Amino acid sequence: MDFFDAVMRRRSIRRFTDEAVPDAVVDKALDAAVWAPNSSNVQTWNFYWVKDPGKMVDMATACLNQSAARTARHLVAVTANPGLWQRSLPLLQEWTHKANAPRPVRVYYEKLIPVTYRWGWFNVMGLVKWIGFNLTGLFRPSPRGPNFRRDLDEVAMKSAALAAENFVLAIAAQDYDTCMMEGFDEVRVRRVLGIGCRERVVMVIAVGKAATPGTWGPPFRIPRDMVVHVV
Repeated sequence: MDFFDAVMRRRSIRRFTDEAVPDAVVDKALDAAVWAPNSSNVQTWNFYWVKDPGKMVDMATACLNQSAARTARHLVAVTANPGLWQRSLPLLQEWTHKANAPRPVRVYYEKLIPVTYRWGWFNVMGLVKWIGFNLTGLFRPSPRGPNFRRDLDEVAMKSAALAAENFVLAIAAQDYDTCMMEGFDEVRVRRVLGIGCRERVVMVIAVGKAATPGTWGPPFRIPRDMVVHVV
């Protein structure tokens, strides 16, 4: 399927049929998800593919019993945790050395990433970074963050959202359907998945084959000229 066809095909389907979705379809979409662009390539995301029937029921309950969650053939939770930079860093450093990366790239992963992704006890390091960035910004262009834990949470969640977009487009390209759900009880979702509070649940994605009707009406966007600005 053409990329632009997949973009237009994708819709937030609220009700799915009983048709099975082969595991290979989800596997292929997860392959696409992990190739999404992400901040500094530190890949601070996780993907939880819920297949156990009992957990599917519990997840649907945690997703406020939305019809998309109840009728999905698969559920995939996309999570973000900036602390996972420590999982990725040794592999990234090994990669830069094996690939004979330029020295600035090696320095970036050996020196700058550990500073960027640490916030310290009670955000003390974040405060130091905030002061340093803003003082530098008085004299020349300077990044103004990320500094604090909440900033790094935001960075990780943006990266996870990009991965989620790759995932749903890959599902659409294989002629199946999804619903990206933000309506859920995050505490209960984490409990079903068996994960801790440091891992933020960015969204839960329902996968299936759209029922007829799968939505209540035709797609809609506000006029393009209201949101696209040439400066």
